[in-house]
Amino acid sequence: MKTDIDRKLRDFLGAKTAKTFADVLEIETVGELLRHYPRRYLKKGELTPFDELEVGDQATVNGRVKKVTVRSLDTKAEIPLADVQRWTRRKTLTKVVVTDGRRDLELAFFNQPWLATKLTPGTAALFWGEVTMFRETMQLKSPGTEILDEEDLTEAEIERRARPFRPLYPATAKLPTATIERSIKIVLDSLDERLDDPIPELILRKEKLLGLREALQKVHLPDTEKDISDAQQRFRFEEALVMQTILAQRRAVTDALNAVPRPRVEGGLLDEFDQRLPFELTEGQAEVGEEIFADLARPHPMHRLLQGEVGSGKTVVALRAMLSVVDNGGQAALLAPTEVLAVQHHKTLTKMLGDLAEQGMLGGAEHATKIGLLTGSLNAAGRRTAMLDAASGAAGIVVGTHALLEDKVQFADLGLVVVDEQHRFGVEQRAALSAKSGDNTPHVLVMTATPIPRTVAMTVFGDLAVSTLTQLPAGRSPIQSSVVPAKEKPEWLQRAWTRVREEVGKGHQVYVVCPRIGDDVKNAGDEEGELLETDEGGKKQARPPISVMQVAEALGEILYDLRVEILHGRLPAEEKDAVMSRFAAGDIDVLIATTVIEVGVDVPNASTMVIMDADRFGISQLHQLRGRVGRGKVPGLCLLVTDLWPGSKSYGRLDAVASTTDGFELSRIDLETRREGDVLGVAQSGRRTSLKLLSVLRDEDIILAARHVANSIVSVDAELAEYPVLRSVVRSALESETTEYLEKT
Repeated sequence: MKTDIDRKLRDFLGAKTAKTFADVLEIETVGELLRHYPRRYLKKGELTPFDELEVGDQATVNGRVKKVTVRSLDTKAEIPLADVQRWTRRKTLTKVVVTDGRRDLELAFFNQPWLATKLTPGTAALFWGEVTMFRETMQLKSPGTEILDEEDLTEAEIERRARPFRPLYPATAKLPTATIERSIKIVLDSLDERLDDPIPELILRKEKLLGLREALQKVHLPDTEKDISDAQQRFRFEEALVMQTILAQRRAVTDALNAVPRPRVEGGLLDEFDQRLPFELTEGQAEVGEEIFADLARPHPMHRLLQGEVGSGKTVVALRAMLSVVDNGGQAALLAPTEVLAVQHHKTLTKMLGDLAEQGMLGGAEHATKIGLLTGSLNAAGRRTAMLDAASGAAGIVVGTHALLEDKVQFADLGLVVVDEQHRFGVEQRAALSAKSGDNTPHVLVMTATPIPRTVAMTVFGDLAVSTLTQLPAGRSPIQSSVVPAKEKPEWLQRAWTRVREEVGKGHQVYVVCPRIGDDVKNAGDEEGELLETDEGGKKQARPPISVMQVAEALGEILYDLRVEILHGRLPAEEKDAVMSRFAAGDIDVLIATTVIEVGVDVPNASTMVIMDADRFGISQLHQLRGRVGRGKVPGLCLLVTDLWPGSKSYGRLDAVASTTDGFELSRIDLETRREGDVLGVAQSGRRTSLKLLSVLRDEDIILAARHVANSIVSVDAELAEYPVLRSVVRSALESETTEYLEKT
């Protein structure tokens, strides 16, 4: 049975207005409109008669325009009203005298000459601001205004518009905030006094939250600041509860699946590997390892997120988990997002295991296994061998890209799936690999080198247990970062290239990273790096990001005697591998590359990285890029080159990166400056986020409380049979386009 919340807007607002909401804001039902919350509130004073105004009051008055003039602040001359539209970019003062018929009040608007065409003599309007005196004339300071354009406004309508808090909504030119406000008032006045609430009554009382009807009234038509905060608190909790209920249901489904237990085996491959390690595991690596081994020993599939800084030792932790599965007669698959990273992982694992990876080979260890590699660029023979090793079980560990997901690829006994850089794979891809294990679900270990604050991890990855590595292994060198303002101080950029020479002279290697490939150098942008004129209206726009090709051409003269090569994603796979192999072997001094080197490339001899147009990269990406240097005994240096001038917001982001190597702190700074949709991965789908008021960074306490409530409900009623309203909202959220971010986990 449909409730008022489910009804179409046309039932309340008429077909024409309802169509506008649907076309402009994709709002079709009463519930969608009422959850189109104000983005902020304009605080007014009470509606005050002119003769009761007192200096210092925050007041709102209802008056009629008596006189309007516009003056130039430069020439002091009065501007004819017919010419004001041409003065939009000049300094002006618009003076408006309003009256209630007995007393006058003066208002001054700076640099808003267009108001003179709206506030013409005789126009009725509301005006608000702080009451002041100037030269014995009463004025409103920094006034706001709303024209009462209807001739027959009722006293109730005027009173509504004069409420102390005016909601301002996300709006457009076709659907202004006043129309949204008026429509919401019509709908609220028509609703039942009691609405079915998705938050159970017991939870409302326990969490001291407003009921749905009262919260809607107060969020849209507040009388006090407490009304606003109480209503927003309730809706934040509701958003958190819906999301955490979805995740709790997913955990319940996962916990009900069957998996083959893979307990640690004494005297096996894992023990021998541990005995040979040339270093001691960090305390964090040891603790996380025990968490994973405990998960693997259960008869239900592990779903764990392993996150940590670049170089924190995630690969060792993942390898130990894979060896434990191999010891139990199972196989492990490592899924990498790119061929470069897959090849790098294969080489790294092979090197770490040594003769323990040489099963069936002369000189192979007693407990050895075999590591297979399956990528799209393998030749037919190599591909056939890799697939046979996976299907027969000869390869205990198989590393690959999306090629592992193909139907033809089969495993003898897939026990563990390790997914590197989780955000690059959708749930369907992960499920495709998991399905290759037959009747039993494989254990899943997800790795990410992008640090995620705890609240974000528990929201985005809410159906995964989270393990975090914060320590860096002994022997890792510190990384120093500096911003190079190339336009303000061009000599600093010259010094950067001198420093590159010095590092190469010491026997080290250097990365130069660019945001673009730029195959066509002539059309890549202006050579001087100046702003470009557009064809329309004479407006200026920033030049395109600098490219690998541009930098390679310029450095050909500056570093003419060094071994300089390029690397980017459009190169054939064989050529990319060859370039990286030469760089790893020390046969290249300077590698000019795109972000293809962002993850997985491990060259301990690389000491320096120069990032061109660093402001074109995100904070987390910059942090991950610089993690490619300082991986050996030599201290790392990262130079962030920008054409920006100090003081801008983007320059401040670069300063933040240069000031700390704490990836979790940088991640928080990054996320605080981005839309919540970006945090949750929605922006990639081009759709809105389902979170309207809840902030996963700010509202940790709310998310924790909602998580506890959701777990309690789902643990005894996974289908939400006793909570039909919550079940309906959860189902709607799952069916909505705006929850695609959940499918990223």
